[in-house]
Amino acid sequence: MGQVARTTSQRPGLRWGLLVLVGLAACSSPGPQAPRLPGSSHPGNRPEAARAAARAAVSLIGVPYRYGGAAPSGFDCSGLVIYSYARAGVPGLPHSVASLERIARPVALEDLQPGDLLFFRLSGKKTSHVAIYVGERTFVHAPSGGKRVERVSFDHVYWGPRVRRAGRLAL
Repeated sequence: MGQVARTTSQRPGLRWGLLVLVGLAACSSPGPQAPRLPGSSHPGNRPEAARAAARAAVSLIGVPYRYGGAAPSGFDCSGLVIYSYARAGVPGLPHSVASLERIARPVALEDLQPGDLLFFRLSGKKTSHVAIYVGERTFVHAPSGGKRVERVSFDHVYWGPRVRRAGRLAL
């Protein structure tokens, strides 16, 4: 490391050239844990697309739950996610909790950003519910039949303890 620092300090143009090459390599190769999604945008746009998806989800609070629903007439949990991301310019997400969980890279709960996904275990051993984190320790989701899309706190007595993991879509 010391040798590289001396070399680059003697030749400042080389340092910037190396940084550009490293940056280009990172953008062009998402790696095995970060698959590019259909219709996804450049990785540099990820935070804005994710925030836009979170805003879209918040705008849908009050829409009724509908099994298999992925439109403002009614949503199930994964339908809310795919619709919110499509409105943010990221079409083509799968309409399945298991598929969304597979394509989301793990993220620690303390590192959540608006637009990240939360996966819940409601019964049994597998994940069966998904929500969109919207900030301030809250998420938006389509809970179940007879209910409406709602914003819920991590402190909620039912939902809080059932968070299984969080994930970030590689956009």
